[in-house]
Amino acid sequence: MDLQGINLGLCMCGSFCTFGEVMREVEKLSKRKIKIHPIFSYNADSINTRFGAVEDFREKLYDITGNEIISTIKEAEPIGPQKLLDIMLVAPCTGNTMAKLANGITDTPVTMACKAHLRNDRPLVLAPATNDALGVSLKNIGELMIRKNIYFVPFGQDNPEKKPLSMIADFSRIYDTLCLAMEGKQIQPIVF
Repeated sequence: MDLQGINLGLCMCGSFCTFGEVMREVEKLSKRKIKIHPIFSYNADSINTRFGAVEDFREKLYDITGNEIISTIKEAEPIGPQKLLDIMLVAPCTGNTMAKLANGITDTPVTMACKAHLRNDRPLVLAPATNDALGVSLKNIGELMIRKNIYFVPFGQDNPEKKPLSMIADFSRIYDTLCLAMEGKQIQPIVF
């Protein structure tokens, strides 16, 4: 399936160490003529880290997408009623965000955007990045896997020796995952 011309919501949460990888994939998506609408969680929009400054990420995303970042619940809410997006991607998707999605909590721009988007019976793709995927987050991942219209970018342990519970998405598989999700299919294998 060719995704040229689709409207993609790109939600970014506070797994800052993955921002560089995600940005590289966003550039590839943009080159495929996908219309990208960025959405930041409160943390992604407010915390400067050793991985970069918020303003630098905001500027880079604007340069890539040509769209302003949605960074408030008020800005995210119209995504549903106005049917603004064909598909939504949360990359990186933290354990915190997965917990909120699994339990219907909509207290951030990202969770509101996801809720608003799902009401239109359209696909939501999650690219996990969490240090506790095989710990307390496992039940939330399982809950989300059985939900209608929710798909996962393949993910696996990123450092089993030093962080045995940690898992991260293979961000290079985002495009393939989006293509299949648009057809209502989950890419396989989900866990590597």
